[in-house]
Amino acid sequence: MADVGGGFGFGTGTGIGVGPYAELTFDSEGDVDRASQGTVSRMEATDVLVFAHGWNSDRSTATRLYDRFFAPFPALVGPGVRLGYVGVVWPSMRFADEPIPDFEVAGALAEPGHGCALDPLTRRALGEFWPGRRTELDRLAELLAEQPDSAAAFIEFGALVRELAGLDAVHEAHGVQAVHAVAVPAVPAIFTEDVLEVCRALSLALARAGAAAAGTEGPGLTVGGGLRGLWGGAKELLRQAAYYTMKKRAGVVGERGLGPVLAELAAGRPAMRFHLIGHSFGARVVSFSLRAVPDGARYIRSVTLLQGAFSHYAFSDRLPHDRGRGGALRGLHRKVDGPVVACHSPHDSALKVFYPLASRMAGDSAGLLGFDERWGAIGHDGVQAVPGAPRLSLDTALREGVPTAGCVSVDAGSVVRRGGAPSGAHSDICHEELARVVVSAGRMGR
Repeated sequence: MADVGGGFGFGTGTGIGVGPYAELTFDSEGDVDRASQGTVSRMEATDVLVFAHGWNSDRSTATRLYDRFFAPFPALVGPGVRLGYVGVVWPSMRFADEPIPDFEVAGALAEPGHGCALDPLTRRALGEFWPGRRTELDRLAELLAEQPDSAAAFIEFGALVRELAGLDAVHEAHGVQAVHAVAVPAVPAIFTEDVLEVCRALSLALARAGAAAAGTEGPGLTVGGGLRGLWGGAKELLRQAAYYTMKKRAGVVGERGLGPVLAELAAGRPAMRFHLIGHSFGARVVSFSLRAVPDGARYIRSVTLLQGAFSHYAFSDRLPHDRGRGGALRGLHRKVDGPVVACHSPHDSALKVFYPLASRMAGDSAGLLGFDERWGAIGHDGVQAVPGAPRLSLDTALREGVPTAGCVSVDAGSVVRRGGAPSGAHSDICHEELARVVVSAGRMGR
């Protein structure tokens, strides 16, 4: 199993202010650290919150996220609820220029002045994310730093990005993946189309995201500077390759890792109730874990998705534009003994701008993010094409509670609203209001 960080334990020994706390650590193939699984199995709890992070570069960042998000829960639950807390740690990464509001420590963001170049923190994170690819990453970093006014340089850059993302291997294994229903997304056309046109489109999307973050979004955005003006788009292409890899890993970790582990834990502790929480690609992790829930089992009490980075049609039995197909998770919300709540925000530039562009090119809304009605992300506009799924404001959800079953969309834009370009409010999730949504979904309140 790959080393993805740290030790495990109860209480505050791992920097978490609530307890009992433990971690489940998975590698990129979904293999779990068995010592961490044993720690969870020994928890004395009636209800266990299982939170899977999205893009984070290391375990310490994930642990700080869990510490902040879990902090309000002890004061929110009823006297008959004994909470346990689990943080899922899996290999993902965050570019250092993607802000987490009120969550940075000194030096955590990219240093100013790097522009298109890779800052040292991001370069190190990429090396840990794609181990053994130092030569390719060094050349990519060199090209981004030099920004040659050369079509050949962009062609070389695109080829290196495709190699990092393992796209040739995906094509070769596509038939096997389809047969076994493994959660591997289709290859977006941004990795196969003309690299100059792709970098131009991504450069314009970056300008749009910056304008939206400043509250000035509108028509007329342009990209100048000849070919040199497209290197910002080239950096975004590298970012998209990391996203694509994380998307693949998230499905595998959920289906082959977290899902079977939760089934084993439930078999040993049949009275324990699990409440799954996922942010960004972590929402994909917890959602795909539902594939491993046995028919008739009721140990998953609730699922809460925070800015989920996958298709808003994922739970649909039939796609509106292709009635012969369903979403990648069609019907799996019925395996939850409670609701699947999708919290979404219009202030999330990562899901509003970049994922839509990539997936609109891919042409597959069954398992990819998207653009407008056909291509939307569940973290941008909530659950779609699931009959009877209510849509609530955050105020309504907090005042009246959420339904006790089925898919529910909650517009959390009133609190999930802060963050700069390029990702906007995508990581603005540490709010007591969202903790209260989890408590309501799990029927754990006072």
